[in-house]
Parts: sequence; C-alpha cells; structure tokens
Amino acid sequence: MVDVGDDAPDFTASLVTDGMEPFRLSDHLGDEPVVLAFFPAAFSNTCTDEMEAFRDGFDRDGCTLLGVSTDLPHALAAYRAQYDLPFGLVGDPDQHAIEAYDAVEDFEHYGVETVARRAVFVIDADGTVTYRWLAEHAGQEPDYDALAEAVSDAAV
Repeated sequence: MVDVGDDAPDFTASLVTDGMEPFRLSDHLGDEPVVLAFFPAAFSNTCTDEMEAFRDGFDRDGCTLLGVSTDLPHALAAYRAQYDLPFGLVGDPDQHAIEAYDAVEDFEHYGVETVARRAVFVIDADGTVTYRWLAEHAGQEPDYDALAEAVSDAAV
C-alpha cells in the first residue's frame, strides 16, 4: 500500500482535458504538488458531488488536480463537459493507476468487477506522497479542508 513518505508510483493512462492524450504521471511532477483524486464512476451521485466540490469549493491554485477513474476516456470527456470540470480526468480502464495506489474497489454487485476506490493522494514536486486518504465507506467524501492544508504543506 502506498503511504505518506513513499515515492509516488508512476503509471500510464489517458488524460482528458479539452482533448485526449496519453498520460504518464512522472511527466506532471516537478512544478507543483499533484493531487490524484480517485473516484469509482463518472455520472454517479457521490462521485459527481465530489468532482463538483473540487470544481466549486476547492482552491486548485498551486496544484495540479486530476480526477482518476477506470472509466473510458470518451465517457470522461462527456462527464467533464456535462459538469464543466476545469481540471483533467485520467481514464484508467486498464487499472494501472488503481493497482499502483492500491485504490481498488470491488463493484461486482453492480456487474462491474473492479473500479477505483475513492481515495486522494498528494504528491510533492519531488515525487513523494505527502498525503493519503482512503474512503472507509461508500458515499464518504474527503475532508476538503485537510486536503487543502496538505496541498499547501506540499508546496513548500
């Protein structure tokens, strides 16, 4: 399990912003803290509440915020557009990211074997994990104030 003080595991996936492109985490490290916000499924209630909280009430200045899910990039593009999300979404259908961060959730009761567990990691410019939060139950959102403090601490 990835913990505070560990080197952030690198992974490849797809990045959805105004377009779609290949993504490698290590290419985004070095300038400012990176926040990886893992979420189970685009268009679901709690995930949308969380992404809207990141859009509306979370200060994204001074960090690179990325939502990460196992959804396909085209679904994430539609989700990002529908909810006007101003940050990138990482499509991880091959589960490289969720496995690297041990953010795997069993979703078989919905007919889907595996999705991302709701989790947040802050990675400083040196590539070290400085904050980790894992949801303890469905419907739980992160403590946005504690996360903002962690981002601020990682920026120094």
